[in-house]
Amino acid sequence: MNPTDRYGGDVLATDWRAPKRGRAVEAEATPGLVVEEVTTDWCGEIVAVDRDLDTVTLEDRREKRRTFPLGPGFLLEGRPVILVPPSRAGAPAAPTRTASGSVAVPEARARVARASRIFVEGRHDAELVEKVWGADLRIEGVVVEYLDGVDDLAEHLRDFRPGPQRKVGVLVDHLVAGSKESRIAQAVQRSPVGKHVLIVGHPYIDVWAAVKPEKLGLKAWPSVPRSIEWKKGVCQHLGWPHRDQADISRAWKTILGKVSSYQDLEPSLLGRVEELIDFVTND
Repeated sequence: MNPTDRYGGDVLATDWRAPKRGRAVEAEATPGLVVEEVTTDWCGEIVAVDRDLDTVTLEDRREKRRTFPLGPGFLLEGRPVILVPPSRAGAPAAPTRTASGSVAVPEARARVARASRIFVEGRHDAELVEKVWGADLRIEGVVVEYLDGVDDLAEHLRDFRPGPQRKVGVLVDHLVAGSKESRIAQAVQRSPVGKHVLIVGHPYIDVWAAVKPEKLGLKAWPSVPRSIEWKKGVCQHLGWPHRDQADISRAWKTILGKVSSYQDLEPSLLGRVEELIDFVTND
């Protein structure tokens, strides 16, 4: 100290009005944080925050609760704080992959529909393709239509008139050697429009079985006698109602609900759908 300075340093050079514990700073009222309300000496863990009422609820060690207004008047680890509502969780990150495993294109607009089409046998096939490949198909401008069975495929193709810029990809159930479906496919491929049509299929009697059985807690899809309609037999095995078409539709919604990505489907279906998309989009 300067001996000529009778009073030492300038008493106004520091914040002489600052409280002993320091000035209050904002702190988020995060659940689990332990704070003390200074006017009541109530100390407890933050267990609830009401944004509408602007209040915070504290629970003490005896599990008693008390609610206080958010704001100043709290101590956190002995330091004064102004409690504010915790920050809201940010929006979930946009997925980097589509359900089919393709690279996602955020906010991509659907392309104007191509003349080319993909035909599938039934509504369930169409819904499954849409759930897994829908994002890809919209970007590529590919429309999927269902035929309500493959028996009238030749007639549909005559109406559609396939050509170099109007290709048709067809996904068929139970496309195995010697089946009715394989004979229909061979006839189409030999026809004049055959070079503009690609028919592929999976070996399952129905597209339901292209969903991995473990998704429904099964080791394998049940073996259903030929005398029983396959879908009804599956529902019976699983203990589901199967009296009418409404029951079958509800069963399918349950199965479809178990599918979230290509990983929930059998490879024998995945490859065929990708093949069709490549065929109808390759100009």
